[in-house]
Amino acid sequence: MKKPILQISSISKAFDDVVALDNVSESIQPGEFFYLLGPSGCGKTTLLRIISGLTEPDSGQILLDGKDVSAIPIHKRDIHTVFQQYALFPHLSVFENIAFGLKMKKVSADQIKSRVADMLRLIELTGFEDRKPNTLSGGQQQRVALARALVNQPAVVLLDEPLGALDVKLRKAMQRELRQIQRKLGATFICVTHDQEEAMSMADRIAVMNEGKILQTGTPEAIYNEPSNEFVAGFMGDINLLGAESFDANDAFYSVKTRSGDNVKAVRQSSSPENFSGIGIRPEKMKIGAKSPEKTNCNILSGKVTESVFSGSFRTCTVKTTAGDELRVIVRDTDHHVPEKGSECFVWWKFEDTMLLNS
Repeated sequence: MKKPILQISSISKAFDDVVALDNVSESIQPGEFFYLLGPSGCGKTTLLRIISGLTEPDSGQILLDGKDVSAIPIHKRDIHTVFQQYALFPHLSVFENIAFGLKMKKVSADQIKSRVADMLRLIELTGFEDRKPNTLSGGQQQRVALARALVNQPAVVLLDEPLGALDVKLRKAMQRELRQIQRKLGATFICVTHDQEEAMSMADRIAVMNEGKILQTGTPEAIYNEPSNEFVAGFMGDINLLGAESFDANDAFYSVKTRSGDNVKAVRQSSSPENFSGIGIRPEKMKIGAKSPEKTNCNILSGKVTESVFSGSFRTCTVKTTAGDELRVIVRDTDHHVPEKGSECFVWWKFEDTMLLNS
């Protein structure tokens, strides 16, 4: 593995009696698109501000390429931030906005012209040099703000909810563009968001945060399919969470009894859960039908459809099992054998799709 470009070492921060960050440590690799993901108030923006130099930590270090920059002023760190509101200078042209940092560094006029031209080509805004920010769309303003940061060739680019101000359709388009730009440059991006879908579609790795701590770091696939605890499982997309009354290890499986009384199995892991509290099943991993399937590798529960919601390409059925557990099942709308609301049914899923979760 490469040497980390950025190391967050034991960072803590409190505001009066509120702990914003509690001994947080993490490493980011060169060229990585890294996401800090979590709900409002989890500490992700505070951590981003500490990395940038806008906020001073109470303890801990920020190491940039092995050098402690914790006490270095923001303008002397090789780190640039793109804010949600972009903070473009309204009285300056697109060219002048992008060139601003280079002028502050007293880069030659020829170099400025060349590097700004390169950035304009990269963000596909060549010909917009003389335009003012108020004549640009939200997506164009976002690209100019990104170019202003990238033209300085920083070691790390920080993005604070960069797509949050855009409408849904434009946000999707900008996600693709942002990822393409990052890949072309091979730059290191650290992005803050509360949008799970954005993080999963964009990130090389994600750090899920809550209450000032990083609960789990990994690839989007690993975090979605192998969450470390109930919070991560519930935050990373839709999931059926069922509390457990008990569980036993038998041969290759765990036998779990839910608090409502349903009995299910999960594939046995190399080590038992440390603080086992329940199970989770992703709705898209489940099947539903009027007849019980003839399967030996699945959990099969009987119940009744209490709700059926159409969402375009799929339908979400809510099923109350005979024991009393409530489960959501996502079904493709092309499946014409979905039991109707109020009808008896069976739901099933593979043993390996039962997640054992810690509290």
